[in-house]
Amino acid sequence: MKLLLTSAGISNASIRNALVELLGKPIAEASALFIPTAIYGILNGGDIVRRVICGTLGDPFCELGWKSMGLLELTALTSIKQELWVPLLQDTDALLVGGGDCQYLCYWMQQSGLADLLPSLLQKMVYVGLSAGSMIMTRFGTTYGNHTLPAESDRSLNFVDFALHPHLDHEWFPKNSLDNIEKLAATIPVPSYAIDDQTAIKVTDGAVEVVSEGHWKLFTP
Repeated sequence: MKLLLTSAGISNASIRNALVELLGKPIAEASALFIPTAIYGILNGGDIVRRVICGTLGDPFCELGWKSMGLLELTALTSIKQELWVPLLQDTDALLVGGGDCQYLCYWMQQSGLADLLPSLLQKMVYVGLSAGSMIMTRFGTTYGNHTLPAESDRSLNFVDFALHPHLDHEWFPKNSLDNIEKLAATIPVPSYAIDDQTAIKVTDGAVEVVSEGHWKLFTP
C-alpha cells in the first residue's frame, strides 16, 4: 500500500520527490485519476472543482504534468456498471483524492464500492490525498454539515492507524492552532499528526514517514 497524505497538494520539492519515489517513475510518465467528490460537500464546490482541475487554486495537484489525467466522480458510479470504470482504476498509476467534506467523501467511497476495491488497487496504485482526501484514510475525519446523510455515516475508512489534522496554523482555518489540535488529539485513542501545508505523510506498506519543508507535530495518546 502506497499513500501520500498531503494537507494541500504537492506544495514543495520534497513532497514532489516523495510522489515520484512512490510512483517509481517520473510524473510525466504516470497516469492519474482525480476524485473531486468531497469538494461538492462544501460551499461553492462546483467552482472550486474547476479551479483545482485548472491549477488556479492552491498548490499543484492535477496540474503536475501527468502523462494523462482523468476524472472519476463517485456519486455517478452507482448508476454505472463496474466494468466501465474499474478498468480505468486498474490501469491508473495515481488516484488523486481532493479535499472538502470528509463525511460526504467517505459516504460516497462506500456507496460507490470504491472503498471495497481500494485494498487490491493499492497494491499497485499510489493514493494521493489532499486534506479531506487524506483524512478519510486515517482514523479520524470531520464534517462541515452541508449535506443530508445518515447521522451514523462514517467519516473515515481506517486504512492507517493514526489521525491526521491538516492545515496547521493556516490563516483560513483559525481553529487549527497547535493548542486546539493538541486538545483534540487528547480525545483520540491513536497517534495524531498535525501538519501544515508544506508537510505530507508518506505511508509505504505500513511504514510511516513525515515529508516536510514546514511544521508538524506528532501527538501520542
